[in-house]
Amino acid sequence: MVVKGNHPSLAAVLPAFFEPPLGRPACQRQAQTLEKGHGRIEWRRLTTTTVGVSALAWPGVSQVFRLERRTELVRPGKVREAIVYGLTSVSPQRAGAGRLLRWTRGHWRIENRSHWVRDVTFDEDRSTVRGGSIPQVLAGLRNVVIGLLRRAGHANIARAGRYYAAHPAEALALLGLPLQN
Repeated sequence: MVVKGNHPSLAAVLPAFFEPPLGRPACQRQAQTLEKGHGRIEWRRLTTTTVGVSALAWPGVSQVFRLERRTELVRPGKVREAIVYGLTSVSPQRAGAGRLLRWTRGHWRIENRSHWVRDVTFDEDRSTVRGGSIPQVLAGLRNVVIGLLRRAGHANIARAGRYYAAHPAEALALLGLPLQN
């Protein structure tokens, strides 16, 4: 779990795990990647530690991590840098720094392909539906729609939504329902 602003007290203490005296390099494990493509160069380094995690008031935490990212956009020469912190219940024996780095990268793929689409294309964050289980039901329906459109071969969900809005009979066909005349 990447710790964000919704857990401010946890986010405030995690950097200390990687700074002296608690953060001792001998107790840390690291992995890094360098990827080139899509007009950018992305470098990532993930550092993990188990030292002091028992002091965290977070159930089941086994290790904490720091993920440093540096992205250079080749054309304009702009550089973006970010450091995020997180924690996991997975032991270092089951997932070392390299595996956690791959998992965090996989998480961003899910974030970009699902959550971002729900936030931007379906404008989910501005939904005024708040009561009972309706928000979860609508989120589930949005996920079904995204899955159906991806299964039908659409990479651009917004474009596919506009297409099917203009061709509702074809939208029903995605659900396996007969085309209406």
